[in-house]
Amino acid sequence: MLNRRNFITSTVAVALCPATFALAQESKVSVVATFSILGDFVREVGGDRIDLSVLVGPGSDAHVYAPAPGDAKKLAAARLVVQNGLGFEGWIGRLIKASNTKARIVVATRGVKAIKAPHGHGHGHGHHHDENDPHAWQNVANAKIYVTNIRDGLIAVDPAGKETYSTNAAAYIAKLDALEKHVRDAVAKIPAGNRKVITNHDAFAYFGTAYGLHFIAPQGISTDAAPSAQSVARIIRQIRQEKIPAVFVENVADTRLAERIAKESGAKLGGVLYSDQLSPAGGPAGTYIDMVRHNIRELTAALGG
Repeated sequence: MLNRRNFITSTVAVALCPATFALAQESKVSVVATFSILGDFVREVGGDRIDLSVLVGPGSDAHVYAPAPGDAKKLAAARLVVQNGLGFEGWIGRLIKASNTKARIVVATRGVKAIKAPHGHGHGHGHHHDENDPHAWQNVANAKIYVTNIRDGLIAVDPAGKETYSTNAAAYIAKLDALEKHVRDAVAKIPAGNRKVITNHDAFAYFGTAYGLHFIAPQGISTDAAPSAQSVARIIRQIRQEKIPAVFVENVADTRLAERIAKESGAKLGGVLYSDQLSPAGGPAGTYIDMVRHNIRELTAALGG
């Protein structure tokens, strides 16, 4: 039976709940990640201690992203901003300046051994990349460096959460170790002569270098420009001459070009590879680990692994 004292105590507790909830929300560390893959890493390390905003969400193309006015407000309110670096987000420097943010900036690729950008150009995008290839996350070993940098950034702005961030990062890196073994085992089953593919965007050089696949993305193909007829003809000749077994399209590009090239060259049309962005939640690449598993599954299916 509820007596008067218990009733009053319960009533006060209920009345305080909204305020307590709001206080808990305010105490979380506000973090902004520039795109979905980084957001997944941050979420894994930060867990319940963070309030995360991702500027370029799943299924969107960070290469052609135009920041919205609300993005500057997110940065202004953040305690930590996580960017890829290596020139990937050509717009982030201007956005940071416009926001006047006092947030700590983490460059997730710090410590990564960068490789030169294919063709020595900006991938054909409407912005300038660094001379180095920015897609370092495609090598799982580099993803571990990303996670370590994010962990250290979170600890710097929230020392009280050090144990949580360290534990979460260690657990996630163990999953990445298992993922890397899975990729190497899968590639080993692909016949050596079949380990080359055509893609429509230079996003897999790190993957190819790390795991022994040759990704060919001829100059003139990008995610934001239609190639010329001459470029397409050159690609078709290259496929025939080098006996490239498969053509893949990426999730941030139009599939029609890959379909045309595959049809005219006689190469097999592979599935969709996820390069710069995750799929929406519930899709085949809703997390980084799901993305890598999906990609290697598609590659082995098309190349005979």
